[in-house]
Amino acid sequence: MVDYIADYLKNIRQRRVLPNVKPGYMRQLVPDTAPNTGEDWNVIINDIERVIMPGITHWQSPYMHAYFPALNSFPSLLGDMLADAINCIGFTWVRTKCHLALL
Repeated sequence: MVDYIADYLKNIRQRRVLPNVKPGYMRQLVPDTAPNTGEDWNVIINDIERVIMPGITHWQSPYMHAYFPALNSFPSLLGDMLADAINCIGFTWVRTKCHLALL
């Protein structure tokens, strides 16, 4: 996945910023049910390109002028990977004893 992300960011200039698909386009590209067994990594990555990427707005593109880019440096990417690994939710309304002790 790290290699895929690095290649994505390296070659992002070659992708359309805005998708050129119609709502519901994905329905024809995926099966009606999930697979019964796991799939090979290459099949998954190919599906990301074939199914998901055509409908993505590429916010990190240097051609995207609607918002300032974020998560476009390797340090920020690593930080996001760590936050995902520990399932860190950066915002929450839940107050625990630990949160209350900090107030």
